[in-house]
Amino acid sequence: MSCFQAGLVNEVLTEYGSLTRAALKRYLPDREPRQYLYDLVADYPNRGGKMMRPSICIATARALGGSTEAVLNCAVSLELLHNALLIHDDIQDESEERRGKPTMHEMEGVAMAINVGDTLTLLSLRPLLENQFELGVDLAVRIIEETETVAFESAEGQALELGWRRDNVLNVNETDYMQMVLKKTCWLATIYPMRIGALIGSNCRVDPNRFTNFGFFLGTAFQIQDDLLNLYADKSYGKERDGDIWEGKRTLMLIHLVERCSSSEFERIERTLGLPREAKRAKDVRWIRKAMDRYGSIDYARQVANGIAGAAMEEFYQAFSGVEPSRDLDFLQGLATWVFERK
Repeated sequence: MSCFQAGLVNEVLTEYGSLTRAALKRYLPDREPRQYLYDLVADYPNRGGKMMRPSICIATARALGGSTEAVLNCAVSLELLHNALLIHDDIQDESEERRGKPTMHEMEGVAMAINVGDTLTLLSLRPLLENQFELGVDLAVRIIEETETVAFESAEGQALELGWRRDNVLNVNETDYMQMVLKKTCWLATIYPMRIGALIGSNCRVDPNRFTNFGFFLGTAFQIQDDLLNLYADKSYGKERDGDIWEGKRTLMLIHLVERCSSSEFERIERTLGLPREAKRAKDVRWIRKAMDRYGSIDYARQVANGIAGAAMEEFYQAFSGVEPSRDLDFLQGLATWVFERK
C-alpha cells in the first residue's frame, strides 16, 4: 500500500469519524439517571475507535452522488448500534479490555452493562426514524428494512460462534468459519454500510446487491487480520493479547491447527478449550499459541487474508463500475489494503 493511499484512508476515517462523533452527541441523553445509565451510555462511543463503518457509509453515499448531510443519520445509527453490540459481545466473550480500557461489564458489572447495551440499541433507532424528514418516508422505511436484515445476520453469526464455544465444537472447517464471519462481521462492518450508503447516494437507482461481494471479501480480510492482531499486536491494539484463545474462539488459525495436529495435541486443545475461561491455565494458552506458529497456522491465515483482499479489489471494480473517480472512491478502494496496515 502506498503512503498516499494509507494517508488518504486515515485522513478520511478521521474526517468522517469526527463528523459522526459530533452528530452522535445529539442522541446521547442529558438527563437522569446519569450515574447508572447515561454517563455509561456515552462511555464506549467516547473511547474512539477506527470509525470504519460510518466512514464506509458516508463515502459510498458521496461516491454515488449523495451528500454528507443526507447520510449522516445512518452513520450515527451505525456507530451507536456497533457500540451496543460491542458491549454485549464483551459480556458474551468475557473480554477484559476494549479500546485500551476495562470493558463495561468489568467496570460496572454484567447487569448494568447489559442495560447500557440495550439502551444504545434503542438510541440507534432514533436517527433512522428521523431519516423520513431528510430522505422521505419510502427511503427511510427501506433503510429500516435493511437494518432489520443486518440485525438478524449479526445475531445468527453470533449464535454460531457462541454455540461452537459452548459445545466445544472442533470440527468447524474453513467454510463454516467464512459463513460465520459473513454474518457476524461482514454484514455490519462493510456490507450494510455500503448498501445503505448506495441507497441514499443513488436515491435507490443503484441495486445495493452489487456491493455485497465486495463487502464480504473486505469484511473477511478485516476479520482475519483482526484475529491475527489478537495474537501478536502490541498495546496499541486495545484488546487483550491472545484473548481469542482464552475465550475459545474458532479462528482460522485454530481451525488450521486442529486439522493438522497430532491426536495427543488435539486432546490437549480440546481439553483446554472446553474449560471455562477462569479455569484455563496460562501455560496451556501459551502452548496453543506456540503450536499455531509450529504448524504454520499464522502464516496460512496471512496468506488467506491476502488472497481475500485481492478478491476484494476485483469485486471493488465490479461494484463501482461506471462510477466517476473521486476521493471517496479512492478511499473505498484503499480499504482493501488498509486492513493490513491498521493496528
